[in-house]
Amino acid sequence: MYEDWIANLAVAATTGLAVALCILTHYEGLLGLSRRLAVRVRDQRMKVFYAIVSLLFLHVAEIWIFGIAFWGLLEWPACGALTGRAHPLLDAVYFSAITFSTVGYGDMVPSGPVRLLAGTESLVGLVLITWSASFTYLEMERFWKPRG
Repeated sequence: MYEDWIANLAVAATTGLAVALCILTHYEGLLGLSRRLAVRVRDQRMKVFYAIVSLLFLHVAEIWIFGIAFWGLLEWPACGALTGRAHPLLDAVYFSAITFSTVGYGDMVPSGPVRLLAGTESLVGLVLITWSASFTYLEMERFWKPRG
């Protein structure tokens, strides 16, 4: 399994592509959200609500990026396997969600070269979630005025 360099290369390339797509998606999403909050949303509470809902959608999109990457790689047995997988696409997205959020229930376990994608997704998920938390804090500092 590990001797198949084409499979290893496919996993490494897919991992790099998924990471790049997620970072680009997150950057552009935060940039657009920041602009929209400054111009279109007037109420302070609505700004926070709109920001949080938008960030949730952004993270779901990033989970799907990794989920599709898992699904594609797992269709090729040389790239590895995911134990406990019954529905290929939805299970890949579910595994992506628990990996991205670093919950890791343990009901699905990757084996083979695809573990590179799983390990990398955990790190990327942690970074993107903290980036979103920092963004939310900065936006609240920018728009919230103390009551008094």
